[in-house]
Formats: sequence, C-alpha cells, structure tokens
Amino acid sequence: MDDTPQLPQIKVEPLEASVGLRRLATDAIKHAITNMDIYSHPEEVRLDERQLSRDLGVSRTPIREALSLLEQEGFVRSVPRRGIYVVRKNKREIVEMITVWSAIEAMAARLACERATPEELSELRAIAEFKKNPSTHLDEYSQSNMIFHKTIIRMSGCGLMSDMAENLFIHMRAIRSVTMRQGDRAQRSIVDHMNIVAALEARDADLAARRVREHTLGLAAHIEKYGDFLDQFQSTETRKRRYA
Repeated sequence: MDDTPQLPQIKVEPLEASVGLRRLATDAIKHAITNMDIYSHPEEVRLDERQLSRDLGVSRTPIREALSLLEQEGFVRSVPRRGIYVVRKNKREIVEMITVWSAIEAMAARLACERATPEELSELRAIAEFKKNPSTHLDEYSQSNMIFHKTIIRMSGCGLMSDMAENLFIHMRAIRSVTMRQGDRAQRSIVDHMNIVAALEARDADLAARRVREHTLGLAAHIEKYGDFLDQFQSTETRKRRYA
C-alpha cells in the first residue's frame, strides 16, 4: 500500500461559453485556490495550464490571461521553465495578514452591533453552534469557522471592507485549516465564537470588537510560536527558484 501523501489538487468546474472568459476563468481559478489546503504539504502546488483549459472547457488563451492577472494580484507566481505555482506566505507575512484581518473584523463587529438584523444575528449564532465534535470533523469545522468570520464582516454592511478581507481569505482559510489540527484550538475556537455572538447580540460594540480582535490575534500568537514550518515552505520555494 502506497502511504505517500497526496498533493492537493486544484478542482475547477467547466465555464459556460460567454463574453468575459478571462474574468470567469480568473474567478474560477481563484475560487479553486481558495478551497485548497495550500499549507498542508511541503511540496509546491503547480497549476497545469493544459489541465485547467480542459477542466474549464475553454481555450488556453483565457487561461493564460487569467493566470497573468492572478500573478499581478499576488495569488500565483511564474517560474521560467518550470511553470505557474500558487503563492504561499512566510511566517512574518502571515502574521501581518492576520493583524490586518483582526483590524478589519474588529471594525466590522462594531458596525454589526449597529446594523445587523436579528435574523443575521440568529444566522451567526447557528453557524457558531457547531453541532458536531470539531476534533473529529476538522475539515467541516474549518470551513464553518471561516464562514463565521466572513459573516461578521458581511454584517458590517461595508462592501469595501468585505472586498479587502476577501484578498486575505485564501491564506487565512488555509492557515486556519492547518492550525485547527494543533492542540485543542478547534474547541477553544467554538467558545470564543459563542462569546463574540453574545457581545454582538448585546449590541456592545466595545466588547464585540475586543473579543473579535483577541480571538484573531490569538491565531497570530499561535503562528509566532508554532509557525516555523511556514518559513520552511518559503526557503524550499526560494531555493528552487534560485536554481531554476
């Protein structure tokens, strides 16, 4: 039996023939990257232009244009004679991203205290009340966890804030997915989420912002302490680029 770990595979759906194929291809590839665990394996994640063309059901021209746009946006990088790879961040970069996310979400929590409807708060509570054992449903809880945080930002009613957070989402989701498997972070996360919901339901803007900020910066502290594996990824990729 082969116990070799399998590299994450990008999964995309065929595109409908229409104008704006470059934009559609860009969105489809970005969405697929978002759903990958790009930090779960030491090997780089390479994107195959031909395979993407087949999977999306379009010619290679819009795929090439989409990958070029994604490189400009910092989601992928091109290595001469080797191909296109999904970008992964080092520990310092991830901690900075988490710090920015915490600031955005803390402000979102303040606005949500003023703007969120009772229905939206009920929806958030339902998301927070994860009914299964998170330690045995880690992938499912990791997804639910990110939905929780994105819902808070959405409840702010500020579209620009949502757009800014979306650009951080790919790495935030992947890092949370990895760290949820470390210690009892998943169970503690549920407790934090319920405390955040309680503050939002009480319309206590100061408390909600503080609880969101402390919860998210707790992840930054965890990465500072246990995130050396991120620098190993970076050094491996840097070494391969140097000798490409």
